[in-house]
Amino acid sequence: MNEEEQVLIHCLYFTASRFARNITKLAEKTFDFSDLAPSYLYMIMIVKFHPEITQKELCHKLSIAPSTSTRFIDKLEKLKLVIRKMDGKQTLISLTEEGEKVYHQFRLSLKELFTSYSEVLGREFSKDLSKMLHEASNKLEREL
Repeated sequence: MNEEEQVLIHCLYFTASRFARNITKLAEKTFDFSDLAPSYLYMIMIVKFHPEITQKELCHKLSIAPSTSTRFIDKLEKLKLVIRKMDGKQTLISLTEEGEKVYHQFRLSLKELFTSYSEVLGREFSKDLSKMLHEASNKLEREL
């Protein structure tokens, strides 16, 4: 192995970015939801798990900035997948009936995605990798 390969292989930033691009391609093929990128589908899932979630809680759970969440919620509201309700100074977000349908389709797609990458990486390795990445992200977020 030459020096270039060693540097790239041992650079977590490069390796994680490369992995993210590849898994994103696979997810985009699997999640056929026309106007919605995978990020929007994860937002729908969080809202499903937490009806009337505040925008602040949503940002925290998805590790996104408030401006990003506003843009996402605006689009989901325009597509009639979520509704916003004001409760004092807080904005509460819930799914519509159509949002519920998209959520159920997404859950089926998540299973299909897991099957796709598990066939390549192996089932246990896939589970372990996901768990390790989750733990690493949590540690980094606490420090940043």
